[in-house]
Amino acid sequence: MTDYKNIDDLRALEGKRVLIRADLNVPMRTDADGKAFVTDDTRIKSVAPTILHLMDRGAVVIVMSHFGRPKGQVVPEMSLEQLAQPLADALKKAVVFVNDCTGEIVTETLDVMEKDAVLLLENLRFHPGEESNDPDFAAALAHNADVYVNEAFSCSHRAHASTEGIAHLLPSAAGLSLEKELTALEKALGNPQRPLCAVVGGAKVSSKLDVLTNLVEKVDHLIIGGGMANTFLAAQGIDVGSSLCEHDLADTARAILAKAEAQNCVIHLPSDLVVAKEFKAGADNRTISLDDVASDEMILDVGPSTVAGLAQMLNSCKTLIWNGPMGAFEIAPFDAATVALAKAAGSLTEQGSMVSVAGGGDTVAALNHAGVANQFSHISTAGGAFLEWMEGKELPGVKVLEK
Repeated sequence: MTDYKNIDDLRALEGKRVLIRADLNVPMRTDADGKAFVTDDTRIKSVAPTILHLMDRGAVVIVMSHFGRPKGQVVPEMSLEQLAQPLADALKKAVVFVNDCTGEIVTETLDVMEKDAVLLLENLRFHPGEESNDPDFAAALAHNADVYVNEAFSCSHRAHASTEGIAHLLPSAAGLSLEKELTALEKALGNPQRPLCAVVGGAKVSSKLDVLTNLVEKVDHLIIGGGMANTFLAAQGIDVGSSLCEHDLADTARAILAKAEAQNCVIHLPSDLVVAKEFKAGADNRTISLDDVASDEMILDVGPSTVAGLAQMLNSCKTLIWNGPMGAFEIAPFDAATVALAKAAGSLTEQGSMVSVAGGGDTVAALNHAGVANQFSHISTAGGAFLEWMEGKELPGVKVLEK
């Protein structure tokens, strides 16, 4: 396993200014009075233990993050000021907000700030230098700090000033939640217990081509679900009716199947299907065999005998990686396969016979919907970074923290 610098490697933090890269890009809504509020504070809560740990060691903590996509412009509704109170609530500490992330205003605020408060900087992406990894902007961020800590795995697949550039300028380390994430991912794909199974679902093969190509070399079993499975079925000559399907990727799908066979990776596709003529909750549907899809029907889930077979196969697996749903899980009854398979995986994990790691927005939503998110060994809130890890790519924000 690659060894990363962690916060235990940081010495003598008393009075030192520690700059933490968090991901506070959380979902928000506006209430009837026009007041914005956070609808999911998972990311805010995940950085709290690191902030409190560093404060306990006498550090002055500065938090930086992006919010939304302002594209290098100041967009008032994307200000991090609206997250100062939610962060204060999570920490049970005072949070002081400053309306820039570099310069004299930051220095002056730090000089007069109460010892037990946390400083929250303005949106990093108000500056074009953040996403371009401008060395001058990285240096301006580093100017107000003695130490850098990365707690934003979800942003670490991008070489930005606050994730990669700054780590070359200050003593740097992975925070507690980033370290936990890297340890879990190493267990899942770096040095897994076998047999190793991956579930890859979602709408399009095109969006996960690199994932599939990498995984067939690494895993023993690959379960393909969602609209992606339709493309693989069609590539084998099965009529998928009016289902979501990328017919132009038939050759690609056949190449992946051939590569899997050469690598002794067993690909699991549906053996029965749930179809309907319209995509809506409670739509009239039927469970059929593969050769029975009518021209005006859509495949919206895999069938119960497929799920039963997959659950049986999982019994023999020691490690599971999951990204993407089995069917159109957002609407009943087409959530049945995702829920049943998730419950089987959760149960095996709780029994201690399997390590299970899941990631990606849809996946987290699906596992929460199934009520088993707390049973999985590790759930990553990262989207793009989790996918790039599954693709076998190096993540610049992580690479720079290697010992």
